[in-house]
Amino acid sequence: MKKTQLVFVPAPGFGHLVAAVQLAKMVLERNDSFLITMLAIHNPIYGGTSKNTESLASIHTEIRFIEIPETIPAPPPEALAVSPASAFTSYFIDHKTLVKDTIVNQVMAHNPAPIASVVVDMFCTAFIDVAKELGVPSHVFYTSDAAFLATMLYLSDREDKGEPKFRPTDPDYIIPCYSNPVPYRLLPLLHIDVEYEAFANHGREFKDSNGIIVNTFSEAESLAVSALLARDDIPPIFNVGPLIDHKGKSLSGSDAVKRDEILKWLDDQPEKSVVFLCFGSGGSFDEAQLKEIAIGLERSGHRFLWSIRLKPSKGKPQASFFDNYGEILPQGFLERSKNIGMLCGWAPQVEILAHKAVGAFVSHCGWNSTLEALWYAVPIITWPLYSEQHVNAFQLVKDLGLAVELTLDFRRDCPTDFVKAEVITKAVKTMMEQGGELRNKAKETSEMAKKAVVEGGSSYVAFGNLIDQWLGGKP
Repeated sequence: MKKTQLVFVPAPGFGHLVAAVQLAKMVLERNDSFLITMLAIHNPIYGGTSKNTESLASIHTEIRFIEIPETIPAPPPEALAVSPASAFTSYFIDHKTLVKDTIVNQVMAHNPAPIASVVVDMFCTAFIDVAKELGVPSHVFYTSDAAFLATMLYLSDREDKGEPKFRPTDPDYIIPCYSNPVPYRLLPLLHIDVEYEAFANHGREFKDSNGIIVNTFSEAESLAVSALLARDDIPPIFNVGPLIDHKGKSLSGSDAVKRDEILKWLDDQPEKSVVFLCFGSGGSFDEAQLKEIAIGLERSGHRFLWSIRLKPSKGKPQASFFDNYGEILPQGFLERSKNIGMLCGWAPQVEILAHKAVGAFVSHCGWNSTLEALWYAVPIITWPLYSEQHVNAFQLVKDLGLAVELTLDFRRDCPTDFVKAEVITKAVKTMMEQGGELRNKAKETSEMAKKAVVEGGSSYVAFGNLIDQWLGGKP
């Protein structure tokens, strides 16, 4: 069979990498005539060669990984802290020549098969120009939800019309992809002008690609999908999700032991009785907030599994897991909760959400985690922390009716933001004791997700259309 190449350029964040690899795997499962190369850009936050990339490369041998040389200076820490989207955008722009040279010298020179597309991350739109210079198509892989994609396009529209940036005194925004007006406070990633401009510019640059691949399914976000389809100024949209790695990573040693301990504990719990708390790779709290979470959980009286991570100390980029829980959590908490609760560091999230004992998920509302919860029919209790998570939470609570609000506007980088124990207790009790309607809605959404990806489903058909476009079967 004649081979065709795809070149993926994901952003180096863990969620973006995992989603890109899952998309690549799905492409190969649908059509094994593709040769896929993944270009790995150095992550400037953690330094050195990414362990995530090394791990993914060792597992997914059907994908060729090439590391881009680490010659571009990392953005200044203060820029990453204040305006991460703008800082990363500049960082990726500085990689244009390196990415182009790598494609020419290590992809094209390595194999004469034609390149059907350069598939770039939603934050890597600078490489759309690289594809144009090479005379090959490009596609954007949008790793978040359709609603926020429509929001980024909305920002570019405002900029093009000369409308002002968002301001705290503005009335709530009427954005076509949401059925409810969106308050300013739920868009913290757009409060800084350079961040607003970065997202607007990406939205504008999406239009220069040959298609936008979205990790969602049309049935979950019907309003946002309709808003996108109503536009005549954007390339084709391919909603191909949910893209979920149900197998998870291969574990050995202590990690495998920890996973087995967690799953064994869940096996011993009644069905849908456990509240699972996990806040993603960037989710962590200071000691005071960890204490308050513990108090709130204990007062709720419900069983819990808590993936606990301490906020990094100043000067350290990454939050840390720890096991000296007794030194941080309230005195006596471990003893009092030993029969109903389990604390852990890293957690096998997909396997936990799939377990019958789990009845609710306290989540940061990152899109990958949201899709996993929807797939396994686990209703969500919202605790967003950064990025677009606040509007994800807003959509889940206000538009989709799939979540209980714990908080919608908590910001991990705001020292005055603090969630009190009584708020945590109330949200947990509301979900676990009065959440029957939400559970039914979650079950319905789960069924829609599973139908979407099988033959004849909306995402299955969209995936087929995308592959046809890559192979020249459709415009």
